[in-house]
Amino acid sequence: MEELMDILQEFEPGVDFEHCTDLIDGKILNSLEILSLVAEIEDVFDITIPTVEIAPDNFNSAQAMWNMICRLQEEE
Repeated sequence: MEELMDILQEFEPGVDFEHCTDLIDGKILNSLEILSLVAEIEDVFDITIPTVEIAPDNFNSAQAMWNMICRLQEEE
C-alpha cells in the first residue's frame, strides 16, 4: 500500500489519499491522470488492469485501488 501512496502523491501532491473517497467523483483525478495512473500501477505491481476494471468504483479511493491491485495479483 505504501508504494501505491507514493505513486498517488506523485500525481497529486498534498491530497490526503489515506482518507479521500471521492478521487473521481470529486474530480481530484482527471481522465488523463487515471490513464497514466493505470500504466504506472501496471508497471510497479506487474499486473494488467483490464478496461472493465477502469471504473470509478476502483479508483475513487486509495483503498479501492489497493483492493483492485490485490485482487488482480491473485488472479494472475
